[in-house]
Parts: sequence; C-alpha cells; structure tokens
Amino acid sequence: MNQLKFGITLSNRGVVLGIRSPRDLLRLADRVEENGILDSVWVGDALYVNRRLDAIPLLAAIAGRTERILLGPAVMGSFALRNPIVFAYEWASIDQIANGRTRLIVGAGGGGKALWDAESTALGVPPEERRKRMYEHIKVLKHLWNSDNTAFEGSFYRFAGLVLEPKPRNPNCPIWTATNATRLASGIAEAGSTGSDYALKQCGRLADGWMTHSAAPHAIYRSWNKIISVAKESGHASSQFDNCIYHHICIDDDKDRALHEAKSFLDRYYSANYTKERLETLLTYGSPRDCIESLKAFRGCGANRFTLRLSTETRESQQFDRLVNEVLPYVNEGNPGFDPDEAR
Repeated sequence: MNQLKFGITLSNRGVVLGIRSPRDLLRLADRVEENGILDSVWVGDALYVNRRLDAIPLLAAIAGRTERILLGPAVMGSFALRNPIVFAYEWASIDQIANGRTRLIVGAGGGGKALWDAESTALGVPPEERRKRMYEHIKVLKHLWNSDNTAFEGSFYRFAGLVLEPKPRNPNCPIWTATNATRLASGIAEAGSTGSDYALKQCGRLADGWMTHSAAPHAIYRSWNKIISVAKESGHASSQFDNCIYHHICIDDDKDRALHEAKSFLDRYYSANYTKERLETLLTYGSPRDCIESLKAFRGCGANRFTLRLSTETRESQQFDRLVNEVLPYVNEGNPGFDPDEAR
C-alpha cells in the first residue's frame, strides 16, 4: 500500500515581502528536523524574476544544523542561468555538509515577460535556450561528479582537465527535473496535465526523480508511468526514482476562512490574483478532515511525497502544529483514495 511521505517548503520569498525573517526559516527547518512525521525541507529559488533569500546559502545553513531530513530546492529555477561548472562545486559542498541528504530539483524557471526579458538579457541567456541549457547543465554536473580529467563537449560548455573535489558525499547525488503545466504565478493551470510529453521523457532519460504541482491524481498517475517507462528503456535503475508533489495547505475549521487566508497569502507571495478554480488545483484547505481527505486522494496514484507550504502570513507556527498533529498522522490510514483501474 502506497504510504505518502511529507515535507515542508519554506517561504524564503517571505524575507523580501517582510513576512518572514531568515531566522524564521531556520527555526521552521529545526521543527521539521525534530518531528518524525516529516522527512524533508525544501526552499524556493529564483534570481531577479521572483526575488527571495538565495537558496544556496539557505540550504547550506539548514544542512549544517540538521542530521536527518532530506533537503533541496523546490525548484532551482535559476539552474539554467548559473554556471554549471561553478554550481557543481557549490552543490557538492552542500551535499558534503548534509552528509548526502540533498535532492537537487531543477527547472527552466519562468516569470512575467518584462522581468524575464531583463533577467535573460542581463545574464546573456536567451529565454529559448533555458530548457536546453538546463538539460546540458545536468550532464555537466554528473560528468564532474563522476569523472576526473575527462573532456566534456556540449553545445554551451566545453572543458577538459578538471577535477572537482570534494565530490558529493552521496556518490549517486540525485538530480530531479520539474515539469509543470504552467507556472504558479500565471494564474492558469490544467489539472489534467503535468507538463509536456518531451519534458516527461527527458526526466526519464536524464534525471533521478520528478517534481510537479497543480495536477490531479490521474494526471500524476499517467505522467509517472511514462517517466518510469522511459527510464527503463534508457537503462536507468527506475526502482531508485523518486517524486514529490509541490502543494500548499491552510487548515481552519471554517473552510471559507481557510480559503480566504490562503488566497491572501498566495496572491501576495506569487504576485497573482488567483481564482477559486485555480486555487483548487494547488491548495488543500479547510478542516483537518477536509485536508486529510484531500491528501488521501493522491495515495495510490504513484505520488511518493508531498512538500507543503503553510499558506498563511501570520499563523505559521499554529498551522504547523495542526498539520503534524491533526492531519498528517491520518493521511496514510485506511485504503488509498486513488484506484489505478479507473485511470486506465
């Protein structure tokens, strides 16, 4: 029977918005470390499009003060913009500090057109190259982590004679790719899609895992089966593949009040104006019973993990307490909420 695992996504954009401090983020990471029902902490990442406390030093700080939990970006949206030869060294060092507990989730990034164009121009990376660079950067990292003094020939990077030390503590340091129907800030999503067919196949060919958001269980089921099928065809050890659903939650016995609180937070956080229909795709909300049933619906669809952002500006500690005491202990009880036979 599929047992979902759970983590917390820190709101590191909240530092820019004035609703979180860096110390708040670290204290929440400490609470995740101390609570056995949770097993991971994730942080957002972007450069100039969606400004926030940078993911790399934040993850290094978390790695140095925890011993148990997995940690990584959700997702590394700046990955295609960073020099992969330098980033390979930075990430290997974080994995050393974390004693092999990192999960590197990468994406092509996104944002509003004006900021997107300004960032792309400043960094010399045309928007149409971002996804191509992302895939090549994955190859650069794996090359440097697994070979010494060996030439690399790509479309954007060519080098030889390099030895990266220290290498990641985990010799199989996982890199996952994120595929999404659309960006969160767009305000539009298709719950029946988790991204393009090409992106799903590239995940199976190049990556070690997958993250998505705003997708219904049947879409996750179809996409995950495609990824695993391609991984097997590519000769990957698909049994080691993992996945995580990026999601949001707001717990309140008054369902309308929960929705209002979450919308206020998410609109501000993502500079959006979400409709109720859009919120339904990315948010679990309401009473503990409502939230349990919402999350339980994903058991059996192939989802392994959820990372949940506490969607509140002022009640984060209270929301954490209710989540770990009133919701998560009960999600894996009883029968799964998804029947694969109905999706075939």
